[in-house]
Amino acid sequence: MLLGMLMFAMNDAIGKWLVASYGLGQVILIRSVAALLILTPFLWAGGIKPLLQVERPRLQFARVVFSTAEIFCFYYAVMYMPLADVMTYWLAAPIYVAAASPLLLGEKVGWRRWTAIGIGFVGVIITLEPSKAMFTLPALISILGTGAFAFMLLSGRSLRQTPDKALVLFQLTGAAVAGLFIAPFDWLPIQSTPQLMLLGLLGVVAMGAHMLVNRALKISDAASVAPLQYTLLLWAVFFGWLFFDEVPRPTMLVGAALIVGSGLFIFFREQQLKKKDSVLPSVPE
Repeated sequence: MLLGMLMFAMNDAIGKWLVASYGLGQVILIRSVAALLILTPFLWAGGIKPLLQVERPRLQFARVVFSTAEIFCFYYAVMYMPLADVMTYWLAAPIYVAAASPLLLGEKVGWRRWTAIGIGFVGVIITLEPSKAMFTLPALISILGTGAFAFMLLSGRSLRQTPDKALVLFQLTGAAVAGLFIAPFDWLPIQSTPQLMLLGLLGVVAMGAHMLVNRALKISDAASVAPLQYTLLLWAVFFGWLFFDEVPRPTMLVGAALIVGSGLFIFFREQQLKKKDSVLPSVPE
């Protein structure tokens, strides 16, 4: 999980570097094609049948739409905002999921988690620094992107029977198709072979990160490894400083601390309730 988070941070840093020189659609198209090439042998080994017999096709399609929107929003945001700031917004997605789960999934949320959700939203507001600046297009795109990411997490709870490889395949295919339509309008000549390799490396690193995280979740319980996802923020701060001379704002650090703290509380509270439910049929929160 730690290595997976490092690779996700590397993917984000490489992406931020590339979208400064190439078109957004171009970067996402090449990234998606490279990742699909890496994924193909694993799909071939597992057979094509599980990919054709998918559950809830309408929800699958909606998830692809939102996942495609999420990746475009992310790379657009990092074009104009510090890497750590954008990552802070994305790490708030589990808080949105907890807030939306009673309405969309019918899950019960007690006062403890609602308190944590409120603290998390305060963290988001502090990170935004309430002012006219919070209504800039990159900031609004970031909020939309985190909303799309939250929908991906929510839909994942409803698509537990779908193999991970199928979900990743659908996401990559959706991004590739969208990139194919957009790339002709923002395509810029690739300057050299190393630059082309770097564009391809973006997809390879992203695919490797997904595999590492999925493997971590299979060989250990979620309670042990899932909280390690927040190390992504540390890497984002480090890579932002190392490659882009970005120094975190004090408000960003305060907001990130609130978001991470509330996210961890929500996660551990959910794990605690699952353990209680495995012993008693119904346990009040």
